Amino acid sequence: MKTRIVVLGCLAGAVVLFCGHEYSSAQVKTDALSSKVGIVSISTVFRDCKANASYRRKAIAEQETMIAKLELLQKESVALEVGLKALKPGSSDHLKQYEELLKKQAEFEAMKQFSSRRRVLKDAQWTEVLYKEVLRITKELAKEKGLTMVLEVTEPEFPMVNSEELMMALQTHKVLYSAGCVDLTAEVVAEMDKIESKFKL
Repeated sequence: MKTRIVVLGCLAGAVVLFCGHEYSSAQVKTDALSSKVGIVSISTVFRDCKANASYRRKAIAEQETMIAKLELLQKESVALEVGLKALKPGSSDHLKQYEELLKKQAEFEAMKQFSSRRRVLKDAQWTEVLYKEVLRITKELAKEKGLTMVLEVTEPEFPMVNSEELMMALQTHKVLYSAGCVDLTAEVVAEMDKIESKFKL
């Protein structure tokens, strides 16, 4: 009789443990299903949104204007150098032309450096403005869809040009696989296009 009670007690305990394990497994599965993850490719958003395309067109036009100015200064410098050879060294005309040549060369170098620095700063400022909007829109879309996390999934392009590019990819490319995640990229682009006129180029 006692043996029977012990065996029944053990069986009851096993059933309780089994049910508890199944419940906890079901809870983990439910949590995993309800924990939605979204993905966004920032580089695709930057590439496809209208505001960035407009900015790039304007930047290219400005760059072409600056190149034309630099080419003109270079031609003027060459002309002054050629004219300098025709003048008697040490004469007042020679010294005056030489001074003008130095000024023209200095103007060329200053404009070249300024143009390069200005382009870098403007691109950095623009990227920051654009990125802030991408983050804001992504957060809003994630909340609407009940997502708990959104990851950046830009794929690196192979082959890599150099080791520095490879190291950058290793440091920044963290999502290796994202099947089943909610891709917000197209929606982010669409929302960015809606507010294109608000961006200051």
